[in-house]
Amino acid sequence: MFSRKARLKDIAALSGVSIGTVDRVLHNRGQVAEKTKETVLKVARELNYTPNIMARALKTRKGFNLVSLLPAPADENAFWLKHPEGIAKAMSELEQFPVNLTQITFNFNSESDFQKKAKDLLKKPPDGIILAPVFRSQSIKFCSELKNKKIPFVFVDNYLTETDFLAYIGEDIYRSGRVAGQLADLLTPADKDILIVNIAKNIRNMHHLNKRVKGFISYFSGSGRKKNKITILNIPDIKSKTVKEMTDKSFSSHPGIRTIFVTGSKSFIMAEYILSEGHAPVNIIGYDLLDKNVEFLKIGIIRFIIGQRPEEQTYRAVKKLFEYLTLNRFPEKMEYLPVDIVTSENVDFFINNI
Repeated sequence: MFSRKARLKDIAALSGVSIGTVDRVLHNRGQVAEKTKETVLKVARELNYTPNIMARALKTRKGFNLVSLLPAPADENAFWLKHPEGIAKAMSELEQFPVNLTQITFNFNSESDFQKKAKDLLKKPPDGIILAPVFRSQSIKFCSELKNKKIPFVFVDNYLTETDFLAYIGEDIYRSGRVAGQLADLLTPADKDILIVNIAKNIRNMHHLNKRVKGFISYFSGSGRKKNKITILNIPDIKSKTVKEMTDKSFSSHPGIRTIFVTGSKSFIMAEYILSEGHAPVNIIGYDLLDKNVEFLKIGIIRFIIGQRPEEQTYRAVKKLFEYLTLNRFPEKMEYLPVDIVTSENVDFFINNI
């Protein structure tokens, strides 16, 4: 979903000259025929070429060690499979430079595992860190230690305003919740109910999920909105027994439920429940292009998926850290990525262009 920057070899190929000739033209070195020079400059402009100032900055061969601290991908948490792809792409583009990146993962359901990995990481402090602050209180403490050690860190997926982060790349969490609210408003009749489902072990510590809920609810507070009854269900795990018992109670108490908003990436859990219990027609709105989510989107059980572009988050995070360390360039602090609204009609476009 993100385009590659033009290179000298691209300009050379389109100009019909050697890379050396392109280099001489762009850096005004040596003798080049005027006609050739005009051709090269014209192609460079058409490709929106900008000089690689990073290469100029690396006059010293100082190496930089980066670390990513992200949740470990698992079948129940497949969203995090995409983040390493963005890291790999960024590192492949930086392979000519003395920079290394170590990927460290932690158990998404274990705050203690996050604390252990964060503590171990600081035994040999890196030059910069890419962090997903999944656990609010533990992440705030860890970021305070990073600040004391003068280690820059970039957030992906979520951010914490209480910390001194270098940059954040990802969705506008509150506004994405409002987008989900608008979708739910379109799908839900005025006399029917909406169920918000959080699937998390400790929802109080899940800052991003809570912020999405606030955004979602805020949408319905506007004048002229339908006054649907909205309830919240917090499910602590994905065990089928737990999901069934807790969701059954919600439907028993609110038989008018017609839309379910799943605040995280596990929309398929609710889709499986709806399919097995025969509660259709119930609309489901959720996040992330996981294979299981896409399957239910295509058959109409899930109506909308909101995409977060996880691989682009980490790709940009690596680049921002690298430019900060090598050029002392302060990046844009808040880089919000577009909110992708995916349906059964356009899902193949998103899958094929990731």
